[in-house]
Amino acid sequence: MVPDIGRGSRTHGLLVYLYGPGRREEHTDAHLVGSWDGFAPDPGRDTSPAPAPKVTLARLAAALDLRVKQAGDRAPAKHVWHCSVRTAPGDRRLGDEEWNSVARRIVHATGIAPDGDPDGCRWIAVRHAEDHIHIVATLVRGDLRNPRLNYDFNKAQAECRRIEKEMGLRRLNAGDGTAAKNPTSAEKFKAERTGRPEASRETLREAVRQALAGADDEKEFFTRLREAGLRVKVRHAPSGDALGYNVALPGDRNRHGEPVWYPGSKLAPDLSLPKIRLRLADGTDERTTPSAAGGRTDWSPPARERRSATGIAERAAVLLDRGDDGEAAAQLVGVGELLDAVAQTSPADTRTELAAAARAFERATRSHIRAERADTRALRSAARGIVQAGSALGRGEDGGTTAMLVSTLVLVTLAAARWHSARGHAQQAHASRQAAAHLRRAYRQAAAAPMRALHDQGRALPEAQRRSLDATLRAVLPEHGLQADDVPTRTDALVATLAQAEQIGHDPEALLQQAINMRELDTAEDVNDVLVWRLRRIAQLSAHPGEAPRRPQAGTRQTKTSASRTSERNTSAATAHPAVSDPHSRPQRR
Repeated sequence: MVPDIGRGSRTHGLLVYLYGPGRREEHTDAHLVGSWDGFAPDPGRDTSPAPAPKVTLARLAAALDLRVKQAGDRAPAKHVWHCSVRTAPGDRRLGDEEWNSVARRIVHATGIAPDGDPDGCRWIAVRHAEDHIHIVATLVRGDLRNPRLNYDFNKAQAECRRIEKEMGLRRLNAGDGTAAKNPTSAEKFKAERTGRPEASRETLREAVRQALAGADDEKEFFTRLREAGLRVKVRHAPSGDALGYNVALPGDRNRHGEPVWYPGSKLAPDLSLPKIRLRLADGTDERTTPSAAGGRTDWSPPARERRSATGIAERAAVLLDRGDDGEAAAQLVGVGELLDAVAQTSPADTRTELAAAARAFERATRSHIRAERADTRALRSAARGIVQAGSALGRGEDGGTTAMLVSTLVLVTLAAARWHSARGHAQQAHASRQAAAHLRRAYRQAAAAPMRALHDQGRALPEAQRRSLDATLRAVLPEHGLQADDVPTRTDALVATLAQAEQIGHDPEALLQQAINMRELDTAEDVNDVLVWRLRRIAQLSAHPGEAPRRPQAGTRQTKTSASRTSERNTSAATAHPAVSDPHSRPQRR
């Protein structure tokens, strides 16, 4: 059950809408299900010939506004309190008496009309659809004072959670006041009217997040906003210092022809300028050479940056499972930036799912746990590197490293879901799981071609080499369900990867053991896919199977490459926290 509260100043205009046909003829059988005294005139049940229903509606508006007229100048300018209450999809149909009970509980909980208070505000509840009602109240009490409506939305939400439990309705996740503001009904209808796919508020929120991903300083942030095509207005103090900023979409204007500006703080709580400055204060790591970004110099910049980001994301997953709340909360912010960076530079075939994952995870980056000034420079640097490297191709090394990184980001979002769940953050945990679902779909799209090529290569290996590598798998992975009959078909890609690693001087058994030790595999949905990408990263094998294997550059010929040493330093932490799951993990059975 979802409440949505707004304020207005036109009682009669709101009633005309509620009793009218609706913007898309969706209103049917509009009628009262409750009122302050149970005897309010109901235009929906007035069967007299026209214009009698209009007269009844005017009488209802006058009755609601009676005390507002009596209060005169003491009445608030926006004296109309409007709360829609909607059941969740799949809930049973409530009767009028049940909706009357819901309305009375909401006006009591919010302080509009407390039970037993003869001076409570006047209110009505209108039903014009099966799944929701509209509560309309005027904000002047019988003693001509204004009601106390502090935290009315939070109180309405809390009462809805109790109603769901008592009425046997679907129990939605409780909010904690850290979510971004949803578009208003007016904003949604304007988007429909102008042909936009979503409300301006949502488009601007995503654009600001993407501009912030990996930005080095305030100047770069504002430059990115303008380069994205947004209108930007910075508010300055007399000293010249920036106090805040507003953004608007080109062509989005109000009735007076003026741009519709949104302050950053109204897009999301963490997008105000002071909050952005705190994030920018951590800066980013400086990396001046391709090798510093991770990998061979012959790989494209997008591929190198994605490889580097994969190791950094693995470390973030470990930190989320350590239990240090302040540090973990900071990691979530950094992971959100990394997802925004990947989404805006991803290949076309995965862009939709990655953008949806970034949007979903945005909710998981905020809670009431204060993010400590932990060192998130590595995550912000990874995001910056990905943005600066530009868009990746959907094929070749770019496409393969996209699959490699997305595979690890599934792991990170699942770790975030566990972290939030353990702390009772229901909405954030749900958002993390939603992000993981989108990332899994993106992974299947990105990995389809490289995994298919690896399977073909595995089947084409000489029989003697194949038997030797199969024996290695049986020796190292006996507890992971790899049966002798399954190995030839299920592990083609894994065997092909081990063969390539052996070709450039690695010991297959030692390399495989190192990959296993990086993180547990008990909850992996597909052990083979997980190990393939781990092995290809730590051995610096190309993520594009069509490229011939090359020996690592000087200083990296040993099994323990620089990237693998970074991961190995996290092994003890991952082992100490076996709840860390693999990118394609399934819930453990209880």
